[in-house]
Amino acid sequence: MNDTSSISFHFDDTAFRLRQRQAIRAWLFDISVHHGASIAHLNYMFCSDERMLAMNGQHLDHHYYTDILTFPMPSGQGLSGDILISIDRVRDNAKAHGTRAQDELHRVMAHGLLHLIGLDDITPSAQQAMRAAEDHALSTRTFL
Repeated sequence: MNDTSSISFHFDDTAFRLRQRQAIRAWLFDISVHHGASIAHLNYMFCSDERMLAMNGQHLDHHYYTDILTFPMPSGQGLSGDILISIDRVRDNAKAHGTRAQDELHRVMAHGLLHLIGLDDITPSAQQAMRAAEDHALSTRTFL
């Protein structure tokens, strides 16, 4: 399918609003093409730490904060899934790593898509491959 309209953004219990949505959709689309994947439908949902903590406990029985949860959905026509992102974690992680919140947000958005494409970050070598793919994705942004 690979239509940028198949990528949607939702906001739950946060005042955060994503800027440059169409440019970000095109960028995410380009990431999928680079990896030989097509997008059927992606939902990016932005939330608070508290909402993320509840979702992490409910779905994974993990009782700690995280920046992202990725939920693949079966689709015979390409990548499909929900990607939940804690804006609070993104901001805190950006401060901790000395990066701009916008760059950290884009890294996390790419990270979720890369999980749906098939990359993981369980082993040290897989973490390196994921970080390299994230870095490449960030380097292709043309909307900053």
